[in-house]
Formats: sequence, C-alpha cells, structure tokens
Amino acid sequence: MIQSNKLKKIKGINHGFFNRIGGESKGIYQSLNCGLGSKDEKKIVKKNLKAVKNRIGKESKTIFLLHQIHSNKFVYLSKNFKNTKKKIKADAIITDQRRLPIAVLTADCVPILIYDNILNIIAAIHAGWKGAYKGIIKNVINFMLKKGCKRENIHVAIGPCISQKNYNVKGDFIKKFIKKDKKNKIFFKKRKNLTYFDLSSYVKSQLKLSKITNIDHINIDTFDYKNNFFSARRSSRLKHDDYGRNISIIMIN
Repeated sequence: MIQSNKLKKIKGINHGFFNRIGGESKGIYQSLNCGLGSKDEKKIVKKNLKAVKNRIGKESKTIFLLHQIHSNKFVYLSKNFKNTKKKIKADAIITDQRRLPIAVLTADCVPILIYDNILNIIAAIHAGWKGAYKGIIKNVINFMLKKGCKRENIHVAIGPCISQKNYNVKGDFIKKFIKKDKKNKIFFKKRKNLTYFDLSSYVKSQLKLSKITNIDHINIDTFDYKNNFFSARRSSRLKHDDYGRNISIIMIN
C-alpha cells in the first residue's frame, strides 16, 4: 500500500493506493485483483477486497464501489443514502459518512483521493482520459464547494497511473484535446514518429483550473512491471485476454 505524504499527515482519515501485491488471485490476476468486473473468480476477488477493507479499518463498512463508465458523473453518499446490490454507474464518489470506505479501480487511469479536513468530506475519482476530458474533476470540486468546502482546505492526492513515455496515442485523440483547448498541446510529446500523452499532468491541470493548490502527485508508472501494478495497456501488449484492477481507497475514521 502506498500513501500520500500529504494526506497521511492529516488526522481523521485512512487511505491507500494498492498495487497488485497482497491478495489471493492467480495467473494474470496475481495477486490483489480487486476488479469484480474482471474474469477472475468472484469469490477470490471478494477475499481480496476484504483484505483491503481490513487494512483500512476492520470495523469499517463494506467498501463502496461503482460501475465505472468513463463519465463525468459522481454519486454523493449522505446519511440518507440507501445502498442496493446494483452498482451505480458513475466515476466518482463523495461522502461525509464515517467508517464508509469509498474506492475506485484503475489499471492505468488516474485514481484521485480528496479530503476536506475542515468539513470532513472525502472523494474518490476514477479519471481516465475520457472522464478527465468530460470534466469529472471539475464536477466533483464544484459539488464540494457547493457543500461549503473551501479550496484551501481541499487536499488532493493523484495516485499511480500510466506515464507519458508509455502512453502513445493516435491523431484523432490529439485533435480532440487540442480542439477543446489549444493549450493542451503541452501534454503531448513526439518521439520516433509517435505521440505520447501525459495523462497525470492533464489531470493535475484540471485541479489547478479549479484553483486547488494542495496537491500531492505520486509519480509511479503503472505500466512499468517492476512497480507491481496492474496495467491494461501492458496486458494488451502481452496479448492477455483480461487484466486485474488496482484499488485506491479513502475513509473517514
């Protein structure tokens, strides 16, 4: 488990960015696969999720997860929220409820954990390029501000994701971003007739556009095998038919 140096200094929460180490899955899912949507055995994935929950807080409730759809949609879990077995289709979770761990799953996309230490509100965001492009980060921050949060009290940790050097993209992808904003050119780099995209820096820029300054960026590449993270892009290059999911989690104590 990797923690943000900034978030771990703040009392009142537990959090962690988990890699693939510490679970019971086998084969291409070895070992801490937390993706119930993967082709891994569901009972083993549930054991992995329980191990993560116990690491965050043994007396905590079941981890709240989403059916992630690469959108700009989020869900707010208030004290009146009623959980059902059917997962909500969204890509971010916000709550002020204690001992309710919220988490997102990634395999190269950017996990973002947020905490307002004055109002005691947390958020977890799954930010792939589509969600980031569509404004998932702005939507979450704006909601928190409407709930009374102040920008100076919002602390953000950008978790491990694919690095620019391993994220080559095609022409239509580049055109899409530059059409939206010409300044987005800075997130692309050409090398040997290929163009590479800096997803984490783009995500960070979206936070800065929302005037958030308390940002911790954990610069670990999920594609690099030695870092022990699941990677959809690496699995694709290895011709695997599926891949495991990393979990990033936060909870108010």
